[in-house]
Amino acid sequence: MAKPTAPYIGKQGKVDLDAAVFAQEFHMSLVHESVRAELNARRQGSASTLTRGEVAMTGAKAFRQKGTGRARSGALSVPHKYGGGVAFGPKPRSYTVKVNRKARQKALRAALSLHAGRGSLAVCDPSAYDEPSTKAAAEALGDLGEGRILLAVGSEDANCALSFRNLANVTVLPADDVGIADIVGAARLIVTPSALDHLTKVAS
Repeated sequence: MAKPTAPYIGKQGKVDLDAAVFAQEFHMSLVHESVRAELNARRQGSASTLTRGEVAMTGAKAFRQKGTGRARSGALSVPHKYGGGVAFGPKPRSYTVKVNRKARQKALRAALSLHAGRGSLAVCDPSAYDEPSTKAAAEALGDLGEGRILLAVGSEDANCALSFRNLANVTVLPADDVGIADIVGAARLIVTPSALDHLTKVAS
C-alpha cells in the first residue's frame, strides 16, 4: 500500500503522512458518535421556561363559580391559558455525551483518513507569509473548488491565520480547537506543518 501524502498549496512538493493516522478505514458509527458528542458539548443548555408554579399569576378566580352561564374556571396559570406556564418546556441542563478516549482517537483517524484518501487534504507553508496577505492566500488556494475549507494552524502561524481568515468559505481554527465535527464538515482540510504534527500526535 502506497504511503499517504498531501500536496502543498501555492507551491510544488508533497508531505509524507503517517499511515497509522491517515490511511485508516472510515468508521461511520464512531464518527457519528464523536460528532454528536462534540456538537452537544457546544450547546449552552441554558434554555428555560416557566412552569405553572413559577409564572407571576394571581391565585384569584377569574370569575365566580356559578351564575355566569360559562364553564367554571380553574387557575389562570395553567398552560392553555394566556400568560400561563409552559407544559414540558426546556430547563437548563447539560447535553454532554461521553465518548471513550480511544473511540474518539479512532474517529479522528477515520476523519483525517477520509480527507487524505479523497485528496482533499493539503499543507500550507506558513513561511510564505512573512506578513499577513489575503491576496497571497487567495492565490495559494487557486482553484481548489467550491465548498467550505478548514485551515488548521499552530500557535506560531499567526501571519498565515491572518492571511486566510477573511477569505469566503475559509474557516481558520487553532489546531487545539479542531474537532472531528469541523473536519468532517469541511469539503477541504488544509493544515500547517505544526498543526499536522499536533493532529497526528492527538490521533496516535
